[in-house]
Amino acid sequence: MLGEFEYVLITTAAGLGENAYGVAIRDEVEAAIQRKCSMGALYTTMDRLEAKGLLKTWVGEATPQRGGRGKRMVRVTPQGVRAAKEFYDSIVRISRGASWVETSWVENRMGRIS
Repeated sequence: MLGEFEYVLITTAAGLGENAYGVAIRDEVEAAIQRKCSMGALYTTMDRLEAKGLLKTWVGEATPQRGGRGKRMVRVTPQGVRAAKEFYDSIVRISRGASWVETSWVENRMGRIS
């Protein structure tokens, strides 16, 4: 099963689609979780997810704006999509009955994942 930050990273990369690369992912993650995210933590997690076959990364074209360096682009693999869905579904199942979760929300989701 994925860890929380792995799920956040995969979900963010999937949401960014063809615009998913290191800095864009970090910016989206920081906005979503309202905490700082170091590039080191991000790249370490990306490396781990790529080793598991959940992400594919490559270096894009070099650009003058980046001092001749390319962006590290990211694509979520089908295995990554499955892992993120399994994580999400587990969170929905375990959240059932928690006092802070709206019952109708969980019931709607549980109907989808049963």
